Amino acid sequence: MVEVQETQAEQAKPRHSGKAKWYIVHAYSNFEAKVAEAIRDQAGRQGLEEQFEDIQVPTEEVTEVVRGSKKVRQHRHFPGYVLVKMEMTDEAYHLVKNTPKVTGFLGTQNKPQAVSDREVERILGRVAEVGAQKPRNLIHYEVGERVKVSDGPFQSFEGMVSEVDEDRGRLKVAVMIFGRETPVDLEYAQVEKLR
Repeated sequence: MVEVQETQAEQAKPRHSGKAKWYIVHAYSNFEAKVAEAIRDQAGRQGLEEQFEDIQVPTEEVTEVVRGSKKVRQHRHFPGYVLVKMEMTDEAYHLVKNTPKVTGFLGTQNKPQAVSDREVERILGRVAEVGAQKPRNLIHYEVGERVKVSDGPFQSFEGMVSEVDEDRGRLKVAVMIFGRETPVDLEYAQVEKLR
């Protein structure tokens, strides 16, 4: 008879029964990551980690221009929601329901609605597809829009957008230099919209 010994890592790894389904947990907006972490921590403390197969907060990186400087931040695809693959036992239900900043599950008051694996795969596939691309810009400029240059040699000049290259995050802005309209190539971070 052959005996197979498990390594410590394999022994420590939670075993999943295959009964887990995806549920959508409603959380306070901007607390999704904290809720996901709190569920993981509580499951570990209560010995329920085998009932929680996966916890996801779908996000992507986006670039914003704040006061003239570029900032890359995480943008949540579904603000206020956390995807949890779990076995719906009384203990697991109450663990999630009693997690701080959780308002409940998607579904009726006492009957959480499971989401199909196919639907969650579609959601996560779309998020992965978007995440594989470079960070997108949250600020959009249009041809004809008035802007003020906030950085570089043309700082404090005002002009009109004549071309927009969203893929590169660059603009051509027509500014008045010595009484003549001159096109200047600038990054999004170098201009501000005029109000």
